[in-house]
Amino acid sequence: MVDLNDIAVFAAVAQFESFSRAARALGMPVSTVSRKVTALEEKLGVTLIQRTTRKLSLTAQGRAYYAECSEPLKQLHDAERVLSETQRKPEGLLRITVPVTLGQPPFFDFLSAFLKKYPEIEVDLLVSNMFIDLVAENIDVAIRFGELRDSSLVAQRIGKSTHFLVAAPEYLDRYGTPSRPDELSGHRCVLVNVRNNEAEWRLVNGDESASLHVTGSVSVHDIQSASAMTERGHGIGRLPPIFCDSLLLSGKLVRVLPGWSAPDVFVHAVYPTRRFLPSRLQVFLQELKGWRGPAWQSLR
Repeated sequence: MVDLNDIAVFAAVAQFESFSRAARALGMPVSTVSRKVTALEEKLGVTLIQRTTRKLSLTAQGRAYYAECSEPLKQLHDAERVLSETQRKPEGLLRITVPVTLGQPPFFDFLSAFLKKYPEIEVDLLVSNMFIDLVAENIDVAIRFGELRDSSLVAQRIGKSTHFLVAAPEYLDRYGTPSRPDELSGHRCVLVNVRNNEAEWRLVNGDESASLHVTGSVSVHDIQSASAMTERGHGIGRLPPIFCDSLLLSGKLVRVLPGWSAPDVFVHAVYPTRRFLPSRLQVFLQELKGWRGPAWQSLR
């Protein structure tokens, strides 16, 4: 099979009508250019270029061959240029998946601002707690909280998330406010993803830590439901800032044991490969790391 590189070298020689000028344009020695043209002629079994000591000229076969191959070579060059520009310019479709925890107004505000800043980028957003195979589903990037399952993916740490203890004033008026972590065992707690409405909670306060058994009358399967039931006075909940900041500001929730919280959970942007990242993904990762929203705290 004919080597495409040899064809490209021949086309350059035909265009410049000179081995030396073609060599300069291609950035290779004249001897290499001559050798590649000779190899092409031997493969084709025809003489493409008539060489003399003073000049070169295309044979009839050479002119016909150049006429046929110059346009396809130009199309290949254009295709390469388009791909290169796509890599450099933030544009095209960006497929993102985030957990339900992020499916809230603050993140949508961030995403909206991102799209306005880069109007040639389109976004396909999937909000789901399902573990999605990024490669199989052609996902560009996933935001994931906590431990990562797939070590073959590239993970960029973008922040850490903390869950605070909060309760509605209605609940605290009725059942009292705990002053120590061990008092939580005697309180109703709103629990997430547990069996038999009981759980083991670990709390930290600087260098101090506490592990305790808690129970509750309400168990749910997502943070949004936990926030709703905590706000309605059904117990003490552990909520991330994105689900409790506005409620704390409005007085619908108050902090319980303010110095204590759940241990930090790291947040990662996960994507299939670190090679040849398209510009649209690069700028998204940059904006994500710089976001000062309530979903997580910056690592800086």
